[in-house]
Amino acid sequence: MNAQEALKELDKLIKKSELVKACQKASPAIKEQAAKLKAKPLTPEQIAALEQNDVHAKNWKKIYAPAGLDTARIRESQLIGEVVLPVCDADISVGNGIELPTGIYNSTLSNCVLEKNVLVKDTSLVHAYRLEEGAAIVNCGRLAYDGASAFGNGQELLIAIETGGRETLTFAELTVPVAEALCRERADKAFQTDYVKKVSAYLKSLKCKLATVAQAARLLDSGNLINSYFGPGCRVENATSIINSTLLSSSEEPAEVSHGAMVRDSIVQWGAEASSMAIVDVSVLTEHSHVERHGKVTHTIVGPNTGVAEGEVTSCLLGPFVGFHHQALLIAAFWPEGRGNMAYGANVGSNHTSKAPDQEIWPGEGNFYGLGANIKFPTDLSRSPYTIIASGVSSLPQKVEFPFSLINTPGAIYPGISPAFNEIMPGWVLSDNIFTIKRNEKKYISRNKAKRSVFDLRVFRPEIVDLMIDARNRLEVRKLRNIYTSREISGLGKNYMLDNARRKGITAYTFYVQLYALRTLYNKIVELPVSKRKTAMSSLLTKTGKGDWEHARTILLREFGQIDASEAMDKLVEMDEKVAQSVQISKEKDDQRGVKIIPDYGIVHPAAANDSFVKETWKELEELKKVVKSLPKGKKK
Repeated sequence: MNAQEALKELDKLIKKSELVKACQKASPAIKEQAAKLKAKPLTPEQIAALEQNDVHAKNWKKIYAPAGLDTARIRESQLIGEVVLPVCDADISVGNGIELPTGIYNSTLSNCVLEKNVLVKDTSLVHAYRLEEGAAIVNCGRLAYDGASAFGNGQELLIAIETGGRETLTFAELTVPVAEALCRERADKAFQTDYVKKVSAYLKSLKCKLATVAQAARLLDSGNLINSYFGPGCRVENATSIINSTLLSSSEEPAEVSHGAMVRDSIVQWGAEASSMAIVDVSVLTEHSHVERHGKVTHTIVGPNTGVAEGEVTSCLLGPFVGFHHQALLIAAFWPEGRGNMAYGANVGSNHTSKAPDQEIWPGEGNFYGLGANIKFPTDLSRSPYTIIASGVSSLPQKVEFPFSLINTPGAIYPGISPAFNEIMPGWVLSDNIFTIKRNEKKYISRNKAKRSVFDLRVFRPEIVDLMIDARNRLEVRKLRNIYTSREISGLGKNYMLDNARRKGITAYTFYVQLYALRTLYNKIVELPVSKRKTAMSSLLTKTGKGDWEHARTILLREFGQIDASEAMDKLVEMDEKVAQSVQISKEKDDQRGVKIIPDYGIVHPAAANDSFVKETWKELEELKKVVKSLPKGKKK
């Protein structure tokens, strides 16, 4: 997304903002809101009945209610300032099969508007809030709004550089692509200025008389809930505190803060969750992300479907599907593509040069940081997608430009090569671990819950394939050597490469570049009407196309020359069979190693042939063969 696209997206997001609409609804004076609800001052009889129920008000003239008030549902409570009481005639679910009668019980309300069938029970203070129909507040501390908060919007996140340089101003509906553009386009001053102006106008639209607990929200057994917006259907249960924050939510995608979590100066979007003692501070949890099990997130944007557990993330932009499930450290990472993994003990945060914490890392899409890896900054792996940094690797500051590689600890010490250099094997993930790539791609597509952000979750797509082609071209050297560094081949970073790894990398890149092009051709063919396939296939490769197809067509002609479409499909079947075999073999390596080490490994671990993904891969191959067999055949040469 470029700067202009980001500004258009920003306008669209602001225009349909749930938060802005809620603030507009709650912006008139309480007396005006009372009038819209057809609420009038209480009658002497209603006042007497409430006082009989141990309900007290400093000034009964400021207490309003619509027709149909059931005074029996308001008991043992204190009313301060202007309060619009609710009409209640139903029970409300608070979870675990428990239903309670709506109303106000053993609580203090100050300057509030309560719509129909809400529940406020055993809560020390509710001040300056509008409770929409079906909302429940049970056994909470203070729920209060000071009239000036922007609900955590407008925070300046220090992304990628802890001392500043890629600052990102937040708003409730912020997405990863918009944030990525803002962080990348730092030289575009007009864009940066326009963004700040638009967000500043957005912040002004959040000024309101009352804050909101929206329809069907549940605030249960929690501590202080201050200056925050609680969206429709959100669930707050046993939260330590929520301060100056926004919970965007819906009944279908409830936001949740629970089980000892603390959220401050932050945004929690639809379906996102902070739980089990998590700390979310000055951050944005985008849709369907989560922080749990003591995870700590500060000055960070967490992308859709990404989870942070136990470890620490500071000053990062994380894209979708980053796995962070153990004690690990990630600091100052600009990782909008996401789809990677942080193993236990990974220390991707060696950014302090003893001068200032002003260094950063740009991980590549799908990067895997192994157990105990120690990554020194600055580092740029953005042109090395799906590269694995092996367990125990300690890497120097560097830029690496070889996708699908393995960076491992040195296998030996070589003359003239620094002992601090690691060994790199370009394309190793393709040649030796394709199971992981194929499985993860399926996982991302099947588990994606994001509805507002659109990501191309294919691994092999034009921009990734172009990186593979560029890497392959650089591996084609004129002067052969036993060992190479960046002096001989650009993009190796602070690593060395053996010649057999170079040759193996060329083979792996070539195979999967060709496979991508053949599969794109296959998809193009099966999209054609059956009645037109024979005619269309004969000229498909000679006619200029558009988008992915033209990209693949160009590669097909370059890689195979004047190949017939029917021949190409036979080649696709042959290559796909090799992939299926490689998927099973890469999984079988675990079996072979495991049975040598663990006595009952074969009993408790399913064999590779019985692995569900391996079986699915073979099934897809058989389906491909059937389709290809049914396609029209070209003339034999």
